[in-house]
Amino acid sequence: MKIRDITLPALKPIGGKEEIDALKSVIESGWWGKGPKVEQFENEFAKMVGHKYAVALTSNTHGLDLVLKAKGIKDCNFISPTMSFMTTGIVPIWNNCTSTLCDVDRRTLNIDPEDVKKHLKKDTKAVLAVNMAGVPADIDGIRGHFDGLIIEDCAHSCYTPGAGTKGDIAIWSFQAVKTLPCGDGGMITTDNKEFYEQLKAMTWLGIRESTYDRTRSGRAGPDGKPLPGYSWDYVVDTVGYKAYMIDIMAAICLEQMKKLDKHLEIRRHIQKRYNEELAEFITAPEWSETVQYYCARVPKEDRDDLIDYLATKKIHTSVHFKPLHLHPVLKQDRDFPVADDEWLHLISLPVHPGMTDEDTDYVIYWVKEYFKQK
Repeated sequence: MKIRDITLPALKPIGGKEEIDALKSVIESGWWGKGPKVEQFENEFAKMVGHKYAVALTSNTHGLDLVLKAKGIKDCNFISPTMSFMTTGIVPIWNNCTSTLCDVDRRTLNIDPEDVKKHLKKDTKAVLAVNMAGVPADIDGIRGHFDGLIIEDCAHSCYTPGAGTKGDIAIWSFQAVKTLPCGDGGMITTDNKEFYEQLKAMTWLGIRESTYDRTRSGRAGPDGKPLPGYSWDYVVDTVGYKAYMIDIMAAICLEQMKKLDKHLEIRRHIQKRYNEELAEFITAPEWSETVQYYCARVPKEDRDDLIDYLATKKIHTSVHFKPLHLHPVLKQDRDFPVADDEWLHLISLPVHPGMTDEDTDYVIYWVKEYFKQK
């Protein structure tokens, strides 16, 4: 097969005229900050994932930080999986927590409830479970050992049916290559109204009503009726931060929501083809409804060579993830027998909604060629 001129990326967002028109509408409206599009996105997203309330944010990372601050999770032990992105290990440190990493289940690469049990301490206040590559974590298993706060990280599982409903709080991501991307952004969903109101204020320096909210309510006149304009006054009685989503990003998210089912269908189609046509050469990952990543396993002695070989064929791949405990900033004084072994086998093959069957054929052909030539 002829080598292409254009590189096939491992991950890629796909947008079009709909997103451009949505952005044009927001720009022309003059309302670029947090306004009607953010409100609409929060409402529609909460409904999609089966929660009463949603708070749209700048990122999943800020979402985790706000949850810890809102719940008073500080100066304590915080547990999360070592197979994850840096967010889950670093944010607890921002809050002066001991960031305790746990080993993972060999098949799903999700946090292992039995390893959680081993590392629970008297001051453990929260456990974070990541739905790795969109595969649901065993939160019921964690609850068998821990009755404290469980945060469900749904960054990879938008939308896996039932995602976000097992933990006490769910956090989502709309980063550039996620299944519902807008460049960057996040969401916290909950059924607790009091917590929702607390989070809303925390996203904007403790101000409980956004400028858009106060534009709609207006300032009361002498007769008690709202005057034209907006109510400029507000009272801040709590410490807050600055982490709210703006309409420019929400407009993209709303258009991506309309395409989500189709994009997931494409991802699952690619997953099915890889599973079936590469079965002789790779170990397929656990089935994922979102296929945020296709984390194939190959012999560890072949992994890096295969990455380099595919790069020469203009195919980009990745590894999800290098275990967090291997980074000096999160070094742990113990062994991680599963993660230390499994990550050396991992290679993430290209999977995104911009791929055609011809693209998938191309990846399958060159993976086979690598192993046939050995």
